[in-house]
Amino acid sequence: MREPLKPNRKGPRFKAPRLITTSPEWLAEISKDPDCMVKDTKKIRQVIQAVNKGIAETVVYTRDGIELPEQLGYLFLGTCQPKVRKNVDFKKTEYYTKVVQHRNWESDNYLAKIFYTNFETKYKFKFHELWGFKAERNFTKMVGQEYPKNWKMYRQIDHTLKISRLYRDYLRDVDREAIDEQLSDSYDPLEL
Repeated sequence: MREPLKPNRKGPRFKAPRLITTSPEWLAEISKDPDCMVKDTKKIRQVIQAVNKGIAETVVYTRDGIELPEQLGYLFLGTCQPKVRKNVDFKKTEYYTKVVQHRNWESDNYLAKIFYTNFETKYKFKFHELWGFKAERNFTKMVGQEYPKNWKMYRQIDHTLKISRLYRDYLRDVDREAIDEQLSDSYDPLEL
């Protein structure tokens, strides 16, 4: 029998560089702006955290997600099949001396993924293909807690489907419903 994999606890570690968008220099520059109503840097951080929390709650508790302000793109939560490769639980593997994998029993082995797309925005902006999205820690924690409770609510995403096509179809249906609603309000069968 093959020996199970053991992690090298004394091996070299890689730590990805961390980007801080709310650096002290940036906050000082924002507070000096004459259009900024809030001058205190703590208050600016609180406003940013409140906006991020509102976006995260909307994405987690609604099926269709949210369109970000200023037409930056769309953000939603999707249900996906797990990867084909093994996801080894090293602690249990070491304890049982047999390869044990992580399984999502609460969600019938499906995974939650946060999707961000800006492909189908109304106005294209420069280098829109190069934009990415990195979720805040509180956002990913909320997804991890809330997803197993109601995992069937979210859209199931096929790994071969382009996310932009999914949103294009959804927006076409929403526009059609809005037009039908407008026509039904102003429609009078006796008027010529």
